[in-house]
Order: sequence, then structure tokens, then C-alpha cells
Amino acid sequence: MLGSKNFLRAGNLEHIVAPLAARPSTSRVASSTTHRAMGTWPKIRPKRVRMITMDVTGTIVSFRGTLEQHYLGAAKKCGVHNVDASKITKAFHQAYKETSDQFPCFGGDTITAKQWWKECVVKSFRYAGCNVDEQTEDMIFQRIYSAFGSNATYEIFPDARPFLHWAKRRGLVCGVLSNADERYGDSILPMLGLTHDELQFQVYSKDVKMEKPDARVFITTMNRGTPFLPSQDDIEPAEVLHIGNHFQKDFEGARQVGMHAVLLDRYGEEELAQEWRRRGAPVFRDLLDVVEFLGRSGCHLG
Repeated sequence: MLGSKNFLRAGNLEHIVAPLAARPSTSRVASSTTHRAMGTWPKIRPKRVRMITMDVTGTIVSFRGTLEQHYLGAAKKCGVHNVDASKITKAFHQAYKETSDQFPCFGGDTITAKQWWKECVVKSFRYAGCNVDEQTEDMIFQRIYSAFGSNATYEIFPDARPFLHWAKRRGLVCGVLSNADERYGDSILPMLGLTHDELQFQVYSKDVKMEKPDARVFITTMNRGTPFLPSQDDIEPAEVLHIGNHFQKDFEGARQVGMHAVLLDRYGEEELAQEWRRRGAPVFRDLLDVVEFLGRSGCHLG
């Protein structure tokens, strides 16, 4: 289901990276800020990595089940059985886009994240052709909102925790950069065993009112992580590696400010992964591949 390799190999992480050459970089990696919507990026290997930023969903955390299962299941438990299962996913995407356009960054300072999600969920059912009274809408929403704050809908990829432990041993600072609301940091990640001990700094679009691929949010995230560096030396964008699963939001967003970036193909979408590679992104199946990539790059860590 997860599309990732068996991470029993995780015990070999130190062995893989031990031979890394300890030569610090003295040059800043050049990066074009030109929009490359249909273009390619030059392949540049990192010379030194001191900080790692990571997306959440599809990178270190996966959904359990499907949207249809959770949404229709909640409706049925509230006595609503006439929702067309074939329409709910398309309806959700329409509702999500409209709600995002109306209230960017999950509402920012305008509305709470819970209000944002209620707007999105209610619209999803309406666009799927399900019209119920307001009390029933509230009941369905509360079930869905509660489910998506529990381990009924999330699980951590098996390689995430070993990767973060490896990074900590190598003196790397790790944090989160996600187009999400604060509930990931407040409850979901801690529930899955990922706290600020593993992810020292966490930046969510709801909090900073910016979203990937906005260059400013990448710089903001790097600045948030700087106080956790073992050394007080200033950090350069070229010393940061971003790991995500979206070409524009994660790869291009990071590269445009001079950071390095890699993408994960967690679910075996080979055609999409090949397109990402064609356009210049290093693409891997799991986080152990990222460790091997850094080892092959011969870069200095920490």
C-alpha cells in the first residue's frame, strides 16, 4: 500500500554514509528564478548539507483508506445513504479549490482551520448532489474532522523515523514545510510519534500565510531552523535539502531560492516520476534512497 521498500535496511544507514568526504562548500549554488513551467532544471549535486526540510503528506506520512471511504462512511453513520460514490472525489477537489481561492492558507487570519474544513466538506457533499439539513451537515462534518485528526486516517512511512534518527546522528537539523494547517504539528505528527525532538522546527502555510512554491516560505523555513544548527555560522540556501512529492511546490519552489531538492515517488507512479526526472529532479522511492544519493554525491553533512 505504501509503495516503499522494506526498511529493514535502515540499520545500515551509518555504514552507507560513513565514507562521505568531509570537504565544506565555499560556493553558493546558482539557481535561476525564471519560471520554468515546462522547462528543465540543471542537475546539481549538493556539496554540503546542514539542514533538511520535509513535506508531510506523501513524504513522511501517508493516508489510510480513501476519501470515499471516510466521507461516505461518515455520512452513512449519520443516516445519509444517497451520496453518489462516483462523484464525491471530483466534488471534493472542486470544493477544495474554491475554498482555497476564497480563504487562502486555510483561512490565514480570516477564519479558523476548522471553519475552513467545514466549508470545504459541506461543499463537497453539495457538489456530489447530497442536500441535507444544517444539523446533519454538522454531524457529518464533525465525524470527518475527528477522523482526520486520528490514526484512523494517517500512518507514518516506515522509513521516516529511522531517517530522522540518522539525520540527527549526523548533525543535521530537520524540520517540516507543509501547505497545511497547524493540526499536523499540534496533534497528528505527535500522535504518530514525530515530535519536535525529531522535527525541530515546523512551518505550516496556515501559520505563516504563505504557501509553497512561494520563495518567501522557503526562506522563512530556513530561518526558523537556523537557531537549531549546532554551529552558529550563517547558513546558505545551498546547504539546505528539501524533500517533497510535488514538482512545482517542492522541487521548483526550493530550487528557485538556491536550495537543493529531491522528490519521492511513494506510490509507484512511474510515468509521473519519469517526467520529473526529465525535467531535472532527482526522484527516489524512499528515504534510504535519499541517504544513498547524499553518499554518492560525496557531500559533507552537518
